[in-house]
Amino acid sequence: MTDAADRDRPDPLTVLRLLAEEVPSHRFEELLLRAERTCPPEERDRLEQAVRLAHVVHASQHRRRQREDGLAELVDTARDMTQPRDLGELMRVISRRVKRITKADMACIGLYEDDGTLSLHAAEGATTGMWAEVRPSTGAGEQAMTTGAPFWTADYLRDDRFEHCPQADEMVRAEGITSLLAVPLVHGDSTLGVLYCANRTVRHLTPDEIGLACSLAALGAVSLERAERLQDASDEVSELETDGFRTRTTLARLQQLADVHSHLMGLLLSGADLETLAQATADALDGTVQLRNPAGRIVTATGPLPDLDDNAVTEVSWDAHAQRTPIPYGEDTWIAPVVAGAENLGFAVLRPATPLIGEDERLLYLITQVFALQLLLRHGPAAAESPLPDELLDELIALPSGGSRRAHRLEQRLSRAGLDPAAPHVLLVARIEGGPHGRAMMWASSYAYRHGGLKTARDGNIVLLLPGTEASDTAHSVAGVLSAVLGHPVTVGASGPGRGPTEAGRLHQEAVRCLKALTTLDAVGSAAALDDLGFVGLLLSDGRDVSGFIDNSLGPVLAYDRHNDTELVKTLEAYFAVGASPSKAADRLHIHANTVSRRLERVATLLGPRWQQPDRALDIQLALRIHRMRALLRPDAAGPPQA
Repeated sequence: MTDAADRDRPDPLTVLRLLAEEVPSHRFEELLLRAERTCPPEERDRLEQAVRLAHVVHASQHRRRQREDGLAELVDTARDMTQPRDLGELMRVISRRVKRITKADMACIGLYEDDGTLSLHAAEGATTGMWAEVRPSTGAGEQAMTTGAPFWTADYLRDDRFEHCPQADEMVRAEGITSLLAVPLVHGDSTLGVLYCANRTVRHLTPDEIGLACSLAALGAVSLERAERLQDASDEVSELETDGFRTRTTLARLQQLADVHSHLMGLLLSGADLETLAQATADALDGTVQLRNPAGRIVTATGPLPDLDDNAVTEVSWDAHAQRTPIPYGEDTWIAPVVAGAENLGFAVLRPATPLIGEDERLLYLITQVFALQLLLRHGPAAAESPLPDELLDELIALPSGGSRRAHRLEQRLSRAGLDPAAPHVLLVARIEGGPHGRAMMWASSYAYRHGGLKTARDGNIVLLLPGTEASDTAHSVAGVLSAVLGHPVTVGASGPGRGPTEAGRLHQEAVRCLKALTTLDAVGSAAALDDLGFVGLLLSDGRDVSGFIDNSLGPVLAYDRHNDTELVKTLEAYFAVGASPSKAADRLHIHANTVSRRLERVATLLGPRWQQPDRALDIQLALRIHRMRALLRPDAAGPPQA
């Protein structure tokens, strides 16, 4: 009993014993209560001083234990961060640890984005999902990153030491956050972002707590930097693996393409026809193949494609020829041009069972090459000897009137190309007023093919030689269709009709003069034949092409007189001088009326059945007067122009 009483006696020695035993603080208060009852005032004062010192020592021990616990937690956190983790999991570990170490209600990490804003990640303790949408460009985090030191506020919403972000403030209100600690995540010279610790009550953090948060932020910055580098390295490895897979796949596909091309070439060299080649192509693509001529008509097909719009497909083929590459049509169909040099041989319509990707498009090019070779072989040696359509029309235009041997050869080539050299024809020169010319040239090739004509390009214009007798009507038709196809105005000058290969040069000159006259008349975007303009074209032309006007109005009659030593021009002058009366003209010429009638019939054959229409007759009379005046004033220039 005595020992127990001595043990609990209220004196400084008992205070030291209790302090050594690390008893709770209330045991010291109990000791002071006993001293109030049993000890004199002097001893009570000494005992109170001892208890106060014991409280100080006790608090110091508590802080030391907290630091030890925090350091132990920090060591565990560092060990945890060394484990292989992806970036998202690592940020969740850091947020969870800092929330536990600082005893915060909420913790999260803000990382810099490319646009300079912060995006919040791994929010631990959040009660809403608003944090995922917040991009704070200002606020406590910006303050911490600017100063490079931790920033703490006991009352975030009322703190005016920093510029507030409305979006972040709204999230703070929704989460009920009051106090906030922001620590910059710094690694070397780089600031990665901010570590946030938040409480929903007013809380004053101790320097030890802030120091632990800073230490954890330093560890977190190193780990995040390492994780980002590992992620980048992993992404690069994955990308290299993907590239390797793609390369292997491409090489395998290229080998397949080579095998398909070799198979098709073998069929071609063994004499396979278009149907066999088309079927082999369809088998290679596991789909349907149609080969069409330049006009869009099917030459051979492995199956029907009833949902295709033939007109739309033909228009797409013009673009494919202009770009000289296959073009997709719709979601599952391809249009591939079939060409030999500059010659448009048609196009292939291909619908594979599975979409074409990557090098598969190369197969289309190889297939069309095989089709082009087969088409050229099918025409035989004659096709090899004949010039391409553009060159053929260029030769016709350049053919001189006296080149009978060359004219005979061209007639033979026209016949082999399926054209009738003796049939009447008209010539058109079309100028595209804006936009690319590639699509227009492909349209012209298709149009000439459909109508049994020829086309070429000269001086940036499209030249068409077409069967027919009505140059004006043909010019208006071509201008209307081509303008609609291109979406741009087209100016068309035309001339004709003419017969035989030697007429192409004259018709081309007349059509060019008509085109120039339309430009002078400020009629760009319109169409006309030279007969439509008459002498107006002569008056308005900048060049004043008198010889051209005479040639256009009277050229065939002048040429006939020159080659046959006849007097058709003299008969015409007499005929018009007496008011278009054959009998009076006969009296004036002192010949029989039947002779005048036969001469006028020859004139009708040379100038066409409309030569006596008022507008045409006026042009002829004017040409006769000019021709006579030139004969009087300039005998050396009075001869008729060469046709």
